[in-house]
Amino acid sequence: MYNTEIRCIFFLKQIICKHDGKEEATTITECLHTFCKSCIVGYLKKEKNCPKCDILIHQSHPLNYISHDRTMQDIVYKLVPNLQEKEKKRRQEFASKHGLSEEVKEEPPCQSNEKEKEDEGADKDYHRNDEQVNLCLECKGNLKHLKKKYLRISSQATICHLKKFLALKVFNDISKYGDVEILCNDELLGKSHTLKFVAVTRWRVKDVPLTLHYRKKTIDL
Repeated sequence: MYNTEIRCIFFLKQIICKHDGKEEATTITECLHTFCKSCIVGYLKKEKNCPKCDILIHQSHPLNYISHDRTMQDIVYKLVPNLQEKEKKRRQEFASKHGLSEEVKEEPPCQSNEKEKEDEGADKDYHRNDEQVNLCLECKGNLKHLKKKYLRISSQATICHLKKFLALKVFNDISKYGDVEILCNDELLGKSHTLKFVAVTRWRVKDVPLTLHYRKKTIDL
């Protein structure tokens, strides 16, 4: 049974907190389950696993693997009448009580999306701002070979993310990611390792791209 400190209900296969403070919908990047920020941050100060599916988020820094989910937040605002107005009023009262400066007005979702599109069109840079890793995924064994084995992804992506990607490409079923193993220099990699960590500590050749091999999980005897 999961920690009762997080009191949530299911809706559209997502989790929405039903108590006060259900703002800032926050999603765990490992499993895509969503909670309100105050609940999940408080929970992950003590725990390392998702309170819904129990997947290990990260062995030492689980708070680094959650992110604001604007789409889910918009859904919450539509489902709960007057919630957005109540939150805005509460923030204004808090700022006034503590003598803080006026809040920055939030842009409506549609305006924000339009602005993002304008920014994208201006510089034509569709990569994320974080550090990128050039990656080559080679099959080792009798699994399906990738048609496009070269990738450019965030250095903060984990081996677990790659396993899910491979499960989707090889088995057409992301839930089978546990059947995939990923190796670097014939060394089995832990699912919580980031690509940055692997490149620095495991990639002996140091040439670009970082080459990883994948295979079907070996059966433990």
